[in-house]
Order: sequence, then structure tokens, then C-alpha cells
Amino acid sequence: MKLNVIKQRVLWWCISGIIILVGIASMAFSWQQYGSPIKPSLDFIGGTRLQLARDCSVPDSCSAPIDISQVRQVIDAQGLSGSSLQLIGDDQQTIVVRTSNLNVDERDALQSGVAESIGAIDPSATKIDTVGPVLGKQLLKTGLLSLLVAFAGIAAYLSLRFQPDYAVLAIVALLHDLLVTLGIFSILSLLIGYEADSLFIVALLTIVGFSVNDTVVIYDRIRETLKLHPDLSINDVVDSSVNDTLGRSINTTLTTVLPLFSIVLFGGGSLKFFALSLITGFIAGVYSSIFIASTLLAWWRSRSEDDGYDNDSDYGDDFDPIGSEKV
Repeated sequence: MKLNVIKQRVLWWCISGIIILVGIASMAFSWQQYGSPIKPSLDFIGGTRLQLARDCSVPDSCSAPIDISQVRQVIDAQGLSGSSLQLIGDDQQTIVVRTSNLNVDERDALQSGVAESIGAIDPSATKIDTVGPVLGKQLLKTGLLSLLVAFAGIAAYLSLRFQPDYAVLAIVALLHDLLVTLGIFSILSLLIGYEADSLFIVALLTIVGFSVNDTVVIYDRIRETLKLHPDLSINDVVDSSVNDTLGRSINTTLTTVLPLFSIVLFGGGSLKFFALSLITGFIAGVYSSIFIASTLLAWWRSRSEDDGYDNDSDYGDDFDPIGSEKV
């Protein structure tokens, strides 16, 4: 059974388009709330983050969720009315306070006030993080610059190894992967309060490298087939090349993604979302390599072919115009 990617390319493009549009809408809404496509963590904006959890070993201390209005009164009384509060956990026994940069005395006063309002706290679950605004902006700038350098390097490499149109379409596929990942995590940011940290930038860079590798494999097979069978249409070449490399693409992605699922299930908070972002990007990457990058190349090259392509044709189960060896 052969996968006819060209015949249903409009379907693949529509699926990607819908996912990306939903993500863009989420990012626009997030921008109105946070001034960023995804809620930024302290890594990027600077400030102090205080996390306190009730000590449920104390009788009746966790009989009801934390009353966030009481904590808000404590925050306002200390002149920190612009701070954000968030309850986390299914039982809502943990509260996170994000505020401006505080010195040691101010942090101690804030911790004491919040602890007094919510009751007995668990010292082992207490977390206090402080990042300066200058360092936060520098981290964001460095992360974005790294992405731009990665894109430039990939474009240059693909232009030299293949042709400029290969490079341009591969970059389009990479943008697809990043937009899908950003969109999904923007939705998570709005729904569960996810905050993008420096690990998220690392994940995006990793996704770019993984995705372009899969695209290069398919493009390399397309280039080889075009040299061996110049009489075949680009649509036939792409269909056959995708089928030749399909098993490799799926197997490589599965062997990479499966260990990441264990991190999602058993890892800590930051590692869990890091692994989840990689899973999202890797799946988007293999999808774009098979269904976006290849079909865009066929569409671009087929414009100059005289025979065109009949979208209503069906190759049948035994279609194999080349009969080349599977990768």
C-alpha cells in the first residue's frame, strides 16, 4: 500500500493551516494578556517568584483550597498590588506569587505574610527564584539570535547541497514546526498557566535540527531519483521518494519520542514541559517533512512541467514508478 501524498496535498496543507491559525489566535490573545505569544517565565522578564505549599500532614490544614483573595490582601498590604497569583495542583494547595524584583528582607516579609495567610507550609516545597531584568532580556535576545543563526546556517547548507528552492521550502517547513509548537504551548499557557523558560528556547533549537534532518533525507532521495529517472514527473518522484523513506522517518521519530514520554510521566515540572515541547516539535517535524516540505517542492517544480498532475487520479496499491530500494 502506497501513500499518495501528492494526491491529498490540499488536505495536508489544510490540517496544518487550521492548527497554525488556532495557535496564532491563541498567541494573539496571550499577547494581550502577557505582552508575549507565550507567558514568559522569570528567565526572560526578571522578577521574584515565590512558591509555597501547605503542609498537609498537619490536621485540617488541607481541608479546603487556598483562598487566593486572602493572599491577595497580604500582597496588596505590602505594596505589591501588581503581582500575579496562581494556584497549582489538582487540590489547589500550592500557590505561586510572581512579583517585581525583591531584596532579601522583602522576600522574607512576603514569604512570612503569605505563609501566615494560608496556614502551615511545607518547607521542602518552598521555592524562591529571582532573576534580574537585564539578565532576563539578555537571555531572550540570545535565544532569538540563536534561532536566527540556525535558520541562516540551514538555508546556506541546503542551498549548497541542493538548490535554493529546496532551502526555501525546507525553511517554510521549519517555520511550520515552530508555529505548531508555539501555538500549542500558547494554548497551554492560557489554560494551565505554563511559562516559557530558557529550556523552551533549547527545545525549539533541538526541534529545528531534528526536523531539517528528516527533510534532508527526503530531499536527498528526491534528488537522486530525479537524476536516475529524469523522464518521470516531479509528482511521481516525490510520491515514490516519500514512500521509500517513510519507514525510516516514522521509526526514527518513535525511537526518539518514546523515551521523552517517560520524562513527561515521571520527570519534574520544568523537564516535563521540556520533554513535551520536544515531543510536539518532533511530531510536527516528521509531519512537515513528509506532507509539507515534499508536497511544496512538487507543487513548485510541477509548475514548469508540461504534463501537469491530475489530482483525481489514483495510482492504486501496486504503484511503484521507480522500484528503488527502501531506506
